[in-house]
Amino acid sequence: MNNEFGIKASNASVATLGLGNVAAAYWNLTPAELVEEAIVRGEGTLVDSGALAADTGEFTGRSPKDRFIVKDAITENAVWWGDVNIPLDSNKFDLLYHRVCAYLAGKEIFVRDAYACADPKFRTNIRVVTEQAYHNIFANNLFLRPTHDEILNFSPEWTIVNAPGFKADPAIDGTRQHNFAILNFTKKIILIGGTGYTGEIKKGIFGVLNFVLPHDKDVLSMHCSANIGKDGDTAIFFGLSGTGKTTLSADPNRGLIGDDEHGWASDTVFNLEGGCYAKCVDLTKEKEPEIWEAIKFGALLENIVCYEGTSTVDFSNISKTENTRVAYPIHHIANAVEPSMASNPKNIFFLTCDAYGVLPPISKLDAGQAMYHFISGYTAKVAGTEAGVTEPQTTFSACFGKVFLPLHPAKYAEMLGKKMKEHQVNVWLVNTGWTGGAYGTGSRMKLSYTRAMITAALNGELAGVDFEQHPVFGLQMPKTCPNVPAEILNPRNTWANAADYDHKANELAQKFIKNFEQYATGVSAETLAAAPVAKS
Repeated sequence: MNNEFGIKASNASVATLGLGNVAAAYWNLTPAELVEEAIVRGEGTLVDSGALAADTGEFTGRSPKDRFIVKDAITENAVWWGDVNIPLDSNKFDLLYHRVCAYLAGKEIFVRDAYACADPKFRTNIRVVTEQAYHNIFANNLFLRPTHDEILNFSPEWTIVNAPGFKADPAIDGTRQHNFAILNFTKKIILIGGTGYTGEIKKGIFGVLNFVLPHDKDVLSMHCSANIGKDGDTAIFFGLSGTGKTTLSADPNRGLIGDDEHGWASDTVFNLEGGCYAKCVDLTKEKEPEIWEAIKFGALLENIVCYEGTSTVDFSNISKTENTRVAYPIHHIANAVEPSMASNPKNIFFLTCDAYGVLPPISKLDAGQAMYHFISGYTAKVAGTEAGVTEPQTTFSACFGKVFLPLHPAKYAEMLGKKMKEHQVNVWLVNTGWTGGAYGTGSRMKLSYTRAMITAALNGELAGVDFEQHPVFGLQMPKTCPNVPAEILNPRNTWANAADYDHKANELAQKFIKNFEQYATGVSAETLAAAPVAKS
């Protein structure tokens, strides 16, 4: 039976997946139909903006310790095994898959045909099977959406089976606890159970593409945002949570390619997704107008709370979780570029919130330094306080997304360095954190200054200025920048006591060196040579 939009297909349509005993399979329902189903089934309610609000239950975020990769002939010698990539026996997977199918027998399920990778050369067709309607809304919003004619002849390469109501038995299934997300590269199946958190669906496919694109397609997969200027210049923004990646890449003067996951091929940068999954804690129309306007009918809000007696969202309420989210298709963003692809980048920004006040507000990196800082993936989070101010918490996440990397980080870094050289790309390290001292003494870098520095880099206004080298990290710091006070460009000059700065810079350098020890045997000499110079 051909797939049409919004039909109830025969059970035979999903029998090839082992799901022939389900009560009904609803294929490719429209967003409006899925919203109606979610409300009728008690999965969510509408808020006053028109968006559907749903709760993900026990899990309000990903569970990295419960993410597995089936260890087999494809993955055994290719995957970077360890605390990020945990192996699961193929026989255990088969048993667990059959148990999930048995659990879904007699239930109504939702099936969605979608794809990843906006560049047609790398298109990856996906079939998403979900137990609940709101998970199907998420899949519709986050993946790319085929046309009606494409649906009629759709052939999936990968299948996602999502059963949040099924709970694994670790003694039988080989899992750590009752929830799991498993990638099987031989059978091309992602199996998710025991968790209602929708992000496992999105990140499951990202994990797949982080293996397939670099390993098989010579495409660098990246956890980043990307935008494009009016003259066609592409910019990429890497950064961990709290560094300003979303804020700084959302520019009304530049088109949005995507906000989270991209591929970089020989001549294109392209979005892997068809939507955005944005944090919305403390969201306001003034701070994030693009996201605010995107929260309308068809969008999915997760784990939010409304003001008492109303259907108006209180975005400051984090009683359920700090990780409140909204998922929406990219066309909800007014300046989104469709198709979501552009040419090779001219500028790449590594964003870090350095709470030690050591790193320059902007500095230029050579290829070795770019690879070193890419693998380091540094930021610093300000710890909570009980009595007085505590020390900042240093955070390193390889390639600004360690938990999503099936391959050794050096693979991604070497591809970055090679592309940087081939296309003469500028790589900038931007500190959105502290200046004039560490957290508790100094002050946070003004957003207006950071925007001015990024704008100057994008416009080529830093190409002709003089630079000086940072004595510990070796970074090239501009001596002048339009609309930015020259005295803040060298962080040492902003501290009241230069000796205190030198001590803190040395301390941070030692943290970098210690963290990098885990990668040292797998990286190039050029990368190793870019390490900071610390005094013992």
